[in-house]
Amino acid sequence: MSARDNILAKLRKANAYPMAEPQTFDYYQEMSPEWESETARLRHWAATMRAVKTEIFWVREHDWEQKLVEVAQQKGLQNMLLSPQTEHGRRAQAALQAASVETRAFNKPIDDWKDEFFADVQAGFTSSVCGIAHTGTIMLVSSPEEPRSQSLVPPVHICLFDTRKMYDTFHAALHGEALIDAMPTNIILVSGPSKTADIQLTLAYGAHGPRDMVVLAILPENIDPADLENAA
Repeated sequence: MSARDNILAKLRKANAYPMAEPQTFDYYQEMSPEWESETARLRHWAATMRAVKTEIFWVREHDWEQKLVEVAQQKGLQNMLLSPQTEHGRRAQAALQAASVETRAFNKPIDDWKDEFFADVQAGFTSSVCGIAHTGTIMLVSSPEEPRSQSLVPPVHICLFDTRKMYDTFHAALHGEALIDAMPTNIILVSGPSKTADIQLTLAYGAHGPRDMVVLAILPENIDPADLENAA
């Protein structure tokens, strides 16, 4: 079997499918779509992310760790990379360790544990800066506490997102987060797990980077998760 046949056979086994012609006109317009309510906007954001295989769980600020543990157990994760220097990292660490899930951290130079990082770390847990409703996106900014590899390398990426920080468009997000005049070194825009269509325009997931993308979306108390159930 040739190298070409091997690659195509792997794509077929991964249940990849031909990619439809992208409809990009609306996404390149300077526009700020209006929704009749905050709930409707969240439904649109969730439906758009789920369309590219993102898993979204509605949680509350006081108990999101419970869902994090449930996700780890459902996926059979034995370890997770997180940042204990942050408040959400410490909360996640305590909950995961109580559930016998090992936690790891960037506590040494990457060159000292690069092989272990790429081969053994099963999931990365990060926070996010904000969300973009129109395109179904969450925005991450890399930092010494949460370097970009924490979300880009492990097979599973779990992200904590406060839905109160939702903007209509990328342009609005840059202004709302005061990033226009203080652009960070890296802004990471995530709409789903890793995917590529480099080979015969066949869309395949998990080709490089995370194969699973999970968002723990923190809801304000005035929104009932039941009202968002049709965000499929």
